[in-house]
Amino acid sequence: MPALLDRPSPSPRAGAAGGGRPRPAPPAPGRDRFIDLLRLFGIAVVVLEHWSIPVLSYDGGRIATGNAYAAPGAFALTWLGQCMPLVFFAGGAANAISHRAHLERGGTGPAWLAGRVRRLAWPVLPLAAVWVPLPHLLLALGLPAQPVRTAAGLAGQLLWFLAVYLLAVALTPWLRRLGDRYGARVPVALALAAALVDVVRFTGPEAAGYLNVAFVWLAVHQLGFMYAGGRLGGHRALAAGGLGAAVLLVAFGPYPAGMIGLPGEPSNVAPPTLALLAVAAGQIGVAMLLRPRLVRLAATPLAGRLLAWAGPRMMTVYLWHMSALFVVAGVVVVGLGAGTPAPGSAGWLAGWPLWLGALALVARPLVRWFARFEAPPRVAPGAAPGRGRVLAATGLAGAGLLALTAFGFVPGVAPVLGAGAVLAGTALATPRRRRVRAGAQAGAQAAAQPAASQT
Repeated sequence: MPALLDRPSPSPRAGAAGGGRPRPAPPAPGRDRFIDLLRLFGIAVVVLEHWSIPVLSYDGGRIATGNAYAAPGAFALTWLGQCMPLVFFAGGAANAISHRAHLERGGTGPAWLAGRVRRLAWPVLPLAAVWVPLPHLLLALGLPAQPVRTAAGLAGQLLWFLAVYLLAVALTPWLRRLGDRYGARVPVALALAAALVDVVRFTGPEAAGYLNVAFVWLAVHQLGFMYAGGRLGGHRALAAGGLGAAVLLVAFGPYPAGMIGLPGEPSNVAPPTLALLAVAAGQIGVAMLLRPRLVRLAATPLAGRLLAWAGPRMMTVYLWHMSALFVVAGVVVVGLGAGTPAPGSAGWLAGWPLWLGALALVARPLVRWFARFEAPPRVAPGAAPGRGRVLAATGLAGAGLLALTAFGFVPGVAPVLGAGAVLAGTALATPRRRRVRAGAQAGAQAAAQPAASQT
């Protein structure tokens, strides 16, 4: 991991006076368009990949799934296409900015965390409401069991991101304090912990690698904190050092070359590895070098309209884009028996725009119908949940998301329990005005009435 400067960011003029290239000033209060653009870019690439890389065929009542990135040399594209590090980096910056602003307005830590839990869990409820009964209905209608169960399982796997991100959100107040005190030493320590976990994983029990779900993604999230505080420097070193370290780790270490899970080899993502963290550092360094251009791009009217449209719908697109894929694949591959051409072939290249067009047509009404659930219901003014209640809400929502990630919506008790836990967590994180306070307010109003009549 390259060294990171963690001194407060000087103004451009101050940096120029010192003879070095100035670092960007801390983001101004309010929306940071650079962060919004990174988040939009990351989610858009994830959707494009999920729609483009499946290699599908259907025979004898079973659907076979492959990955276009398994083609020779295609692994290089995963170093660009694996954009979840940019999403976690943007999320870290957004959480730091939001948490700081909330406290400056006089809010409390539990209230902030409750709001984050609601925003993450609430959009999952309509997904669960559709997908928990849907496999039962499709099987009752006589659809082949294996494709239905495959789709039901994959529909829940997307929620891994929300489960891990919820962990990062819950730890934000503590990790922000650590970052304010120790600066770059926090992500460096997390990177060292990730390296140690990899040593254990590749020489001992492979399950130990899942500790890096925390260490790797929290390290990336912590870099977002540093950006939000104007303390993320050394962008060229971050880009070159991160990508260079990734090349060395892949060339001389036990790490696979692909940065997504590919058939027949260990995964750099599930669980994440030090190699993925190195690629993440390189991506963030490149993004920071491009930041001035990206900020200018975000200020254009077209980009502004795109961000304004996508902002309130981003979670909906992420949660429902695989459902669109299942609909189109069910009709084309299972219903019509048309398998995917060989990736990169003339047939694949000719059919790819039509495939994406069909997916977009199916996704459009899904986004329109379910975007209304993007923002959770507003909490009554003055209602504030207690710390214990918020921690219970976070634990329930996280456990539910993990259950849905692991078991998907395959018929059984697990998706019902998982969806119920998410619902319970959302309810606990949505406080109501306490009756005691309401009664006290009514008593105060009654006491004021006689005084008012005497004047």
